[in-house]
Amino acid sequence: MADGSLIVAEAGSGAWGRLPAPARVAIVYFGARVITTVFLLVAADLSGFGSRFGPEAGIGDLILGWDAQWYWFVAENGYPTDLPVTDTGAIAENQWAFMPLYAYLAKLVALPFGGQWVVGALLVSLAAGYAASVVLYRMMRDRMDSGSALWAVAFFAAGPLAALFQVGYAESLALLWLFLALWCVIRRRYAWLYILIPLMAFTRPGVLAFALFLGLFGLWRWFSRRREPLHTPEVVHIVALGLLAVVAGFAWQTLAGWVTGDSGAYLATELAWRRNWILGDAAFLPFEGFGAGISFWFGTTWGLSPVAGFVLVGAGVAAIAALLLFEPHVRRLGVELRLWSASYLVYLLLVFFPQSSIFRLLVPLSPMWGAFALPRSTAWRAGVLTVGLVLQWWWIYNMYSLGNTIWQVP
Repeated sequence: MADGSLIVAEAGSGAWGRLPAPARVAIVYFGARVITTVFLLVAADLSGFGSRFGPEAGIGDLILGWDAQWYWFVAENGYPTDLPVTDTGAIAENQWAFMPLYAYLAKLVALPFGGQWVVGALLVSLAAGYAASVVLYRMMRDRMDSGSALWAVAFFAAGPLAALFQVGYAESLALLWLFLALWCVIRRRYAWLYILIPLMAFTRPGVLAFALFLGLFGLWRWFSRRREPLHTPEVVHIVALGLLAVVAGFAWQTLAGWVTGDSGAYLATELAWRRNWILGDAAFLPFEGFGAGISFWFGTTWGLSPVAGFVLVGAGVAAIAALLLFEPHVRRLGVELRLWSASYLVYLLLVFFPQSSIFRLLVPLSPMWGAFALPRSTAWRAGVLTVGLVLQWWWIYNMYSLGNTIWQVP
């Protein structure tokens, strides 16, 4: 995969170039899956008594590890009508933190395989990851040559978090809906979003970030209407879809409250995981989680001043804003993908408590791999791919070979 002559080949050059784009994407994507499988097998072999998987772990245990067990539990048991509580009376971790679509789709796919949910989950993740790669290629192809677009797919398929394409997590499916939705916005094919937004909302949290994106996109369309005419039907679609995304973003919370009789069931469930790091319950307020995380890591854990943490986060936000606004390769990706990236990062700042899952939660920024693919130096591209594979192994080793319940959570 690091051979530039393979991926840089243009559509008209040789047998490789004559292959349909989905076939070329498949070769890159499933080639990356072979590498990830090797990493997972080695990680399982290295798993010891300190890991939650134990010294006898197999690759099936890793596929079904961590949050995958919650999706499995949802598929087999559904959602509780009575929220479980801890010995102190606080709401305990439970299924309401996990949306239903991936869990039940994996169960359906597993039916021909004796109902083994782990098989269905693996197949759904693999297939959704491949489909997402095809959509990513199409998005990138609108902005760059076919060779560069395929390199972007290679970085995506073999990147640091690529193990998510073959474990029982909902990320692959969520990325497929997200990439399709972004592509629809880029192509101004808004009608499909009325289907994609609810699918996003019931696969993984984050559709409220898409609502913010649609709001910013609508403002940009208004101010750029002289360059690209803005007609009434498009205005209606953008406003209606923004409202739909907001409603969809709160739908799961509303459903959890209706089933359990507790209007705060979903938020209380999400906060249950936060007690693994900090004591007591905190209100779910904008930016509160990120602020508490900075205080925890810089103050309680590392013995530093939390002020340093806030300064570093502020500098990071400013640096990312500068990249999205001014970096030429990022700008080549188009306003839509830059607005999405900004919206999603704001969403994380608003709702997330920073811990080791932050790496996984950055995966929706994957369209930015296109910026890494634009420099046409083979050495650069091979270097990015190599770094991605090294970081992928580092992530798998830490989260699965060494993984425990507090410090190495994927």
